[in-house]
Amino acid sequence: MLTVAGFTLFFLLASLVLALIGALAPWLAAHLVFAAGVVPLILAAMIHFVPVLTRSGDPSPAIRRLPLVAQALGLLVLPALAGILPRSLLALVATVNCILAGILLRWIWQRAHRALGSPHPGWRWYAAALICLMLAMLAVIGQLLFPAGWTAWRLAHLHLNTLGLVGLAAFGTLPVLLPTALGQPDPEAGRWLQRMLWPMLAGVALVVVGAPLSIFFGPGRIVAASGAAALMIVSILLAAQWLRRFGMSQLTGDGVALPLFVALSGFVGSLLFGVAHAFGLMPGQPTLLLWLPAFLLPLITGTLSQLLPVWRWPGPAIPARRQMRATLAWLGQIRALLWLTAGTLFAADEILTGSLLLLVGVASWALNLAKALRIPRSTQ
Repeated sequence: MLTVAGFTLFFLLASLVLALIGALAPWLAAHLVFAAGVVPLILAAMIHFVPVLTRSGDPSPAIRRLPLVAQALGLLVLPALAGILPRSLLALVATVNCILAGILLRWIWQRAHRALGSPHPGWRWYAAALICLMLAMLAVIGQLLFPAGWTAWRLAHLHLNTLGLVGLAAFGTLPVLLPTALGQPDPEAGRWLQRMLWPMLAGVALVVVGAPLSIFFGPGRIVAASGAAALMIVSILLAAQWLRRFGMSQLTGDGVALPLFVALSGFVGSLLFGVAHAFGLMPGQPTLLLWLPAFLLPLITGTLSQLLPVWRWPGPAIPARRQMRATLAWLGQIRALLWLTAGTLFAADEILTGSLLLLVGVASWALNLAKALRIPRSTQ
């Protein structure tokens, strides 16, 4: 798990620097971050949480290796897209990723149905996210087999990944993760996850269908906008639940909780920009550029600040784990606001300034990680 997280941060930093200096096209940098960083990290997080949600034992070594296999596959995407390797290699990568997602889906399903008592409803969100990943990989194969519909396949692939895989995995985790970060479990989290799964799935499905449909049939944008509205409502309801239970002072006072809360704002903002793009009010690039710093980065760093100490020292809590968590969370509030500002600047076409703020935030968390990894195991 630590290896996957370390490589994810490396690929994120490397792609940002290369894109900033013009050595790598932004769309290639985005594919590197997603294929070799985000997807393996999500798989690793699922493998961590599922035994907790199902009250079952530790995963086998073979299951633990799946994120590393996905990370190695992700490294092939960049040279294949850049023309260094045959583009047909993408079909192989997509097929193997489909198989990996299927293996993990089967493992989650078995764990849930062998759980001691009723499993936590969060497992269903992970299963749905993996199905979206498999469909996104099939869309890659569709692009290669039926290039005439390339744009439609691309839109389906994009939304299945950003809203389906990342969105469902994130919203299946956040209702449990943020209360844990604050040390105050939320008894309403399970019920919220039960109630909101189908509205979230409906929203994702409407966007995934509506966005490609709008290429051939104008009202498709209405379908996609309806899906985006459903996703925004789910996000706002989760934010309202947190504010009601914890209050703004607790959310802003913690370097893990605030980035996770800010990620909700970034998610809603990217949806609003996506709807504006669908109706021709603005180009599509700002939507993706906002999504990265305003949603994905606070989500990743907030999640890892809470999980990395547990991954490094599993078992009972020890002082070193608390120290590592505090080190990773240091300046978390400032970074979250920095990234939200960067996303706003991207949307305003201030790319250079936004990129610098984004890079400063990532470098700050990387330094925290370097310090945290030097903390020795406590002997107390």
